[in-house]
Amino acid sequence: MAREIIHTDLAPAAIGAYSQAVKAGDTVYLSGQIPLDPATMTVVEGGFAAEAHQVFKNLKAVCEAAGGDLNKIVKLNAFLTDLSNFATFNEVMGQYFAQPFPARAAIGVASLPKGVQVEADAVMVLGE
Repeated sequence: MAREIIHTDLAPAAIGAYSQAVKAGDTVYLSGQIPLDPATMTVVEGGFAAEAHQVFKNLKAVCEAAGGDLNKIVKLNAFLTDLSNFATFNEVMGQYFAQPFPARAAIGVASLPKGVQVEADAVMVLGE
């Protein structure tokens, strides 16, 4: 099966040895997105909610570059440096997804790149 590398300038450029996403068949594997503004490659300001919004905006841009949208995501992994932000993450996520929601894990981690508070990666299935 051929792999297709997905890239868009509407999401942050990779800051390491990875692609924004890889499409294999109808499945798209989206790399973790942190709250970087794609235009400036700097972390957005405004606290946890602002960071979470930027993560979903970045994921949305990569989904669209791959020919899908957020509601095609079947699995989302969220990484939070402080699990007391779990309720806020749920609230922000609810503004970007319609039911039925994707399967999801929320994982507490010690730290994330660039000192951000949240990162999310996903698996999207196209078609249907």
